[in-house]
Amino acid sequence: MTKVDLIPGAWSGRDDGPGPDHLRWHSAMSAFHADITPGATVLVGFRSDEGVRRNRGRPGAARGPTALRHALASMALAAPTRVFDAGDVAVAVGHLEDGQRRLGDVVAGLLDAGHFVTVLGGGHEVAYGGYLGLSTSAAGMSGARLGVLNLDAHFDLRDDPAPNSGTPFRQMADAEAERGRLLNYAVLGIAQPSNTAALFTRAVSLGVRYLLDDDCGAANLPAVESFIDEFLRTADLVHLTIDLDVLPASVAPGVSAPAAFGVPLEVVQRVCDIVARSGKLALLDVAELNPKLDFDNRTARTAARLIHRVVTWRAPQAEA
Repeated sequence: MTKVDLIPGAWSGRDDGPGPDHLRWHSAMSAFHADITPGATVLVGFRSDEGVRRNRGRPGAARGPTALRHALASMALAAPTRVFDAGDVAVAVGHLEDGQRRLGDVVAGLLDAGHFVTVLGGGHEVAYGGYLGLSTSAAGMSGARLGVLNLDAHFDLRDDPAPNSGTPFRQMADAEAERGRLLNYAVLGIAQPSNTAALFTRAVSLGVRYLLDDDCGAANLPAVESFIDEFLRTADLVHLTIDLDVLPASVAPGVSAPAAFGVPLEVVQRVCDIVARSGKLALLDVAELNPKLDFDNRTARTAARLIHRVVTWRAPQAEA
């Protein structure tokens, strides 16, 4: 596995006593090493807000991985769970493309070692780095059908000349086109006022399936579940990417672009449950947490709950 830039630090948190009855993330967590038996969950941080800066957003997402670790640390585990921290890839100003490539190398190495990878962002430019890893891993190169499910208020299909937090799925589409295929991309939570007509046109031209945030309320849950089930039938390997701005600003204030409306947390959690239990989930990333703007750590706690949910509910990956 390609080396990370920052080795993992020791985890700490609330301690109610020894043994499995008092197990929390910090007491289950160990530093990753190459001899770990396949099947573990491995966390990788992506310290980047270079993409957000280029996209004229509010910087601060580079601090996201640290805040997510702190929010996870004291969460209780209902059963022993094999979780490891591989450290962080750090992106220097002006060097986003190199950081995405290096993240891809780390992710591919972990996937090839048989692990489930969770990437802690970072701006949503993290998604393209994760895609590079999954698409070049042994599983991704085996002919399995790759599906990318984005929970997001934005398509992030911008055609900007320089990669940024608004371009990762256009970059994926370009990479898939070079391989002679369409990107299998679905988005849940699109906010119409946050996406121009040109972006909707581009999404249609690329065959993107999407649900508007207006159609993702609790009353629409059966339709949301059908949307996810239909997507899962088209994929063997799933990359789930969660941009925290999909959630209402009251739930997730600490993001680059808070949502005026958003998708209720109960709906987002249900989507995560379905994907986690599908047996197809290979890669999770969580993006756009900005601790500088996060009142009472509300966004970090919500994101940590979603990560906890996916990791602890995840079914073993099915054979492609």
